[in-house]
Amino acid sequence: MDDETLLDVAEQTAVELASCSWEHPFGPDWDVFKVGGKVFLLTTQVPGRAVVTVKCEPERAAELVAVHPDISRGYHMNKRHWLSVWAGGDVPEDLIRDLVENSYRLVAAALPRARRPATAVIRPRTDAFRHH
Repeated sequence: MDDETLLDVAEQTAVELASCSWEHPFGPDWDVFKVGGKVFLLTTQVPGRAVVTVKCEPERAAELVAVHPDISRGYHMNKRHWLSVWAGGDVPEDLIRDLVENSYRLVAAALPRARRPATAVIRPRTDAFRHH
């Protein structure tokens, strides 16, 4: 997947989610997507190619890193709870969408009830990225 497609798929998925906000707290080269004031997606081309960083369950992150050469532990993030998808490989668009939605769900679920979006329920997660 090329740089533009990777960023477009991730960012379009994010902006369609309830109560998503978009900011540039780290400068114009980093797009940061939040729910309830908490980050669930970062996108950039700063390292020389596009990268999308999302929150992920540690076990699932380990599986994905083991299976996909273009998925690594979170770029400039906690390596246990975040992972990054890099442009240039064969990571399918559906997996990118699932990862963004899963990250959103994880972050939204951890918010205090008062800050949790009322419509935080999104389409059911598929297990498309679970490899056995």
